[in-house]
This record gives sequence, structure tokens and C-alpha cells, in this order.
Amino acid sequence: MAESVYKIIELVGTSTESWEKATAAAVERAGQSLRDLRIADVSQLDVQLKDGKVEAYRAKVKVSFKYED
Repeated sequence: MAESVYKIIELVGTSTESWEKATAAAVERAGQSLRDLRIADVSQLDVQLKDGKVEAYRAKVKVSFKYED
């Protein structure tokens, strides 16, 4: 098996509905400009508040893809 190198970037996806949709938003957007996505690791979940209520769900996602010259 040939050696491979993967690059990891960190994104923050948001959704007004759920953390799952926030994660999907980050991965789908990454897929529009990056090829060969391999792994998505949710590293942090939080919420944005407004007037004491949840305004948006946020997912910090580390996405890896095969690094090519």
C-alpha cells in the first residue's frame, strides 16, 4: 500500500434546528470545494443565544481529505 497524507481543516456549521443539521451543513459545504473527504470529527457543540433563548446550534467539525500536490 502506498503512503498517503491527509490534511485536516476545522469548520463551524450552524443551524437553527439541530446540531445534526449544523454538522451536515459544514460537511456538505466542505464537499463543494474539497475532494476525497475521508473523516468528519465533531469536536465541539455549542449554541448561540439571543435574549436567553437558543438562536442557533453550532458544530465545530474537523474534516480530513487526501492531500495532493
